[in-house]
Amino acid sequence: MIFLADVQNAAQVLIGKILRTPLIYSPTFSKMTGAEVYIKLENLQTGGSFKIRGATYKIQSHLGHLGTKGVVAASVGNHAQGVAPAARAAGVPATIIMPTWASIAKQEATRGYGAELILRGESLAESIEIARKLALETGRMFIHPYDDEEVIAGQGTIGLEILDDLHDPDFILIPVGGGGLIAGIATAVKALRPVTRVVGVQAAACPSALKAMKSGKPVALEDVEEKNSLADAIMVTQVGEADYPILQKLVDEIVTVDENQISSAMLFLLERKRILAEGAGAVPLAALLGPAFELPKGSKVVLVISGGNVDSLLLDRVIHQGLRQEGRLMRFSVSLEDIPGSLAGLLDQVARLQANVVHIHHARNERGLPINFTRVDLELETRGFDHQREIGAELKRAGHTIELR
Repeated sequence: MIFLADVQNAAQVLIGKILRTPLIYSPTFSKMTGAEVYIKLENLQTGGSFKIRGATYKIQSHLGHLGTKGVVAASVGNHAQGVAPAARAAGVPATIIMPTWASIAKQEATRGYGAELILRGESLAESIEIARKLALETGRMFIHPYDDEEVIAGQGTIGLEILDDLHDPDFILIPVGGGGLIAGIATAVKALRPVTRVVGVQAAACPSALKAMKSGKPVALEDVEEKNSLADAIMVTQVGEADYPILQKLVDEIVTVDENQISSAMLFLLERKRILAEGAGAVPLAALLGPAFELPKGSKVVLVISGGNVDSLLLDRVIHQGLRQEGRLMRFSVSLEDIPGSLAGLLDQVARLQANVVHIHHARNERGLPINFTRVDLELETRGFDHQREIGAELKRAGHTIELR
């Protein structure tokens, strides 16, 4: 176990070495929920996530013993982008082990911070064991991404900052993977304001902390595809041994959110607040807006947006998926008689219905179509599902048969 004094000591060490990220009030999300919603923006942190806090505190605490050998860590991305700049700032070399499927963007970001990168392991757990072995063989210090008391204390400085800026939060919603972030924050918050409820949020595809709380001990989940979730940064199949006792003692509740909820939350943050959050960073908002978490009206709630490292290609897919889930994109096909003016007539109807054409594909000579017909594939920007139903009904009245896609 770690205690408040450990987190406070970490905060002193970190002064001037990390960013003190802002806590902002959100009128939009407050209006949507009937609560006072505040957002802790760790996505603005150096390295794009909270991870630099624990990594910097760990390295600075052992700086006199590291020499020229440096440190070793394993990561899917965010921990690497915390350890690498922390090591560079301290003037020590860093070697990062990443699973073979880690995204190219996160690989290049890690190299950009000056770390040596080795792609080894089919899962984060495998990469951690490889990194641990390498550290042992070479005499370097291993920095675990979450199962380390000094790392936990470093992450806990977020809790101190939250309470400095907002003295009386009723709830703090925090992403949970291995448990280091929530364990650190809970340690600080529960010591200073015990009545604040600390709520963990996990991806439904990997509820390792929830299983652990129900089982009374850390449980290793099987058949989890770490790379197939938007929240890959919290797809950890077993909570840390150092984290679990803190979760058991101090965390009030753990809830889960699914992939659709995560993508919608990412889109909401981007559209409504211009905040770029990765899937793991968006899960607190997904929980707040979803059915799994009940928030009393008027409560003060803090959402910890833990990171913003989103691959560009993934972001495009997330935006499209989120828009479709919110009824903001409508895709359909319609067959038109291949005569002058038929396509113009269809587009005129769409314009009168106040939908915006995002994409159009006009295909002739398609299999299954009469020789005098063409198929038109349309993607429209719409205001919501009611608007989509209005469009469908109007096109049907005009004699068109549409096939939704």
